[in-house]
Amino acid sequence: MNRLPTLLLLPVLLTIAPAAYSQQPVVDSGQAASSEKTNERNQRLADYLSGIKLVGKFTIDGRDVAPKTEEYTISKCEKLEQADMYRMTARIKYGEIDAEVPLDLKILWSGNTPVITMDGFWIPAMGTFDARVMIHKGRYAGTWQHDAVGGHMFGTLQKTEEGESEKSETPEESEASTPDTTPKPQLKTKQ
Repeated sequence: MNRLPTLLLLPVLLTIAPAAYSQQPVVDSGQAASSEKTNERNQRLADYLSGIKLVGKFTIDGRDVAPKTEEYTISKCEKLEQADMYRMTARIKYGEIDAEVPLDLKILWSGNTPVITMDGFWIPAMGTFDARVMIHKGRYAGTWQHDAVGGHMFGTLQKTEEGESEKSETPEESEASTPDTTPKPQLKTKQ
């Protein structure tokens, strides 16, 4: 078998292959629409969480005491370039600390419900935290961990005076008000 034609094609393939891999991927209109819908949802969430207070209680595992009061004020929330990442400028009152700090946090989605996610997240002068906090219909609930101590947290979301002029529609309500154009299966009835 003659390998000469195969060897002659090798330089051609080596010059074509890099050009093919460097081109932008083709995005079909379904992917573009999905991307646009995701961007809109991310912006609605950032708007909703800007100018808001989380006011509620937290428990400490293993301690049989009444839940303690907590309050976090988010003056601004903005979507970052990285997937699922948001910057929240938050005022945190924790022990003797009362500070406003920018926090780059991951927010994942469970269906149409945002979940603030922290894994080994270090906050200067406060320590390392883990948390899963679900936001739903004006309330929050979740679990938290600070080094060896953890528990539950829950409460309501309240607009601050600065946030009162903003739209207060929750991300879930916005999604519900968007018409669903997904084709529905038709049930056949016997006649």
